[in-house]
Amino acid sequence: MYPLIFATNNANKVREVQSMLDPSWKLITLKEAGIVADIPEPFDTLEENARAKAEFIYQSTKKNCFSEDTGLEVYALNNAPGVRSARFAGEQGNDAANIQKLLHLLDGNSKRNARFRTVISLLLDGDEYQFEGICTGTISLTPRGENGFGYDPVFIPDGSHQTFAEMDITSKNIFSHRKKAVAKLLHFLSTYHGQSKN
Repeated sequence: MYPLIFATNNANKVREVQSMLDPSWKLITLKEAGIVADIPEPFDTLEENARAKAEFIYQSTKKNCFSEDTGLEVYALNNAPGVRSARFAGEQGNDAANIQKLLHLLDGNSKRNARFRTVISLLLDGDEYQFEGICTGTISLTPRGENGFGYDPVFIPDGSHQTFAEMDITSKNIFSHRKKAVAKLLHFLSTYHGQSKN
């Protein structure tokens, strides 16, 4: 197996991506890589934040790694919360507060179309490659379901009547933006022959 550091401290994301990974690649978490500090995400785009996180890990460890940044883009809110999705209500990772703020801003608005967008930045032997995954859908009127994380209880992907939080991980992966981006990443890894896989 070949080690590949996933630049996140979010255990839910690690679990979700691990379920998609080819077994020939061993996913290494930040904790397992000896990095415990949260990595800053100061930029205004998902692409820049993903790149910054991957570069931080690669410079710190000299190991192949990838980072992802994901945002929920609600069209009626000019694509907010977007790059600030995790900090929408102010506190990093307060999912309930973020959802409450989102639903408040959409109160009475019938235009609830949105999309989840994931950007992955892969650093392989010092070279960067980016991959994007998108899932379109709508925002529900109230939270539903106990699974998932983030905005999953209020996001209904196109083609389903369930929110992400009402699905098990197998069902979610049929629609998942992160699954689509990871699939592109894995296809690239399976066809890339120049790396040392250090």
